[in-house]
Amino acid sequence: MEYRKIKDEDQPDSGPVDGDIESSRGKSPAPISSSIAALGAGPQWKRKTIVTFALTLLTSSQAILIVWSKRAGKYEYSVTTANFLVETLKCFLSLAALARTWKNEGVTEDNRLSTTINEVSVYPIPAALYLVKNLLQYYIFAYVDAPGYQILKNLNIISTGVLYRMILKRKLSEIQWAAFILLCAGCTTAQLNPSSDHVLQTPFQGWMMAIVMALLSGFAGVYTEAIMKKRPSRNINVQNFWLYVFGMAFNAVAILIQDFDAVMNKGFFHGYSFVTVLMILNHALSGLAVSMVMKYADNIVKVYSTSVAMLLTAVVAVFLFGFHLSLAFFLGTTVVSVSVYLHSAGKPPR
Repeated sequence: MEYRKIKDEDQPDSGPVDGDIESSRGKSPAPISSSIAALGAGPQWKRKTIVTFALTLLTSSQAILIVWSKRAGKYEYSVTTANFLVETLKCFLSLAALARTWKNEGVTEDNRLSTTINEVSVYPIPAALYLVKNLLQYYIFAYVDAPGYQILKNLNIISTGVLYRMILKRKLSEIQWAAFILLCAGCTTAQLNPSSDHVLQTPFQGWMMAIVMALLSGFAGVYTEAIMKKRPSRNINVQNFWLYVFGMAFNAVAILIQDFDAVMNKGFFHGYSFVTVLMILNHALSGLAVSMVMKYADNIVKVYSTSVAMLLTAVVAVFLFGFHLSLAFFLGTTVVSVSVYLHSAGKPPR
């Protein structure tokens, strides 16, 4: 599938036009599932602000919940089953929001689930890319430790910017490119520790895996944005439904490959706790927030949100886990803050 076919209806330098995006103005307040459908209401800047804040908040609490879900330093539950339940919950919430839209507005061409083969055929691609990326995460730890992995993962920032420009043809000013490089440098600086020099001794295989993972992650994110914005008037919950259906299918394959024996012998929900349930809920809501950012903002906003969330996670860890903030963290935070300002100030004129 050629990228040009995916983005042929996308506007190159702006998000979806307000008039094209689903709106539920005038409706009464709705619960969380229906708010997914109603988020399209309001000015574009307000919509972007809400989804960006939600993504930052949810992402910043992910690492905390993951740490809490461990027992004696390890996962007692199956990670693949948890990922499958995340996709299932996202699919359910999308359907719940869609059902409310049908009740309030009726079934229209833009919110019906039925679709064409050409439209639905692009949805398995990002799901497959994320699956391969997640599988690579298990193998890269044979060459790098966890702190080294966190540093190498920042390559995703640069790959997203490059692919964003190449595939979606979105223009970034020279100041914004400089801000992007500063963002990568700031995040890396904030993660430095006494053993960080070991990253430079990472074997060639580890570097290649890190680069491939960064490219896969950036490629999947940009590809998803192209899908979400190909048809601006298409209801976001319909698009989410098809994305998550294929996500469920690929994660089911991952269960069969990695944890089939464990699931058969111990049960699907073996080792689950209340914190595990909270973690799954957090990941599901984060996924929905990401899709909204793709629909109403862009991948650049996503990168900045997740980067700021990383810094917030470290601050929260000081109070919860006794984490000590280093001078490198404060310097990195300063660089990231400057990057955020430069990116906003360096927006090219329309």
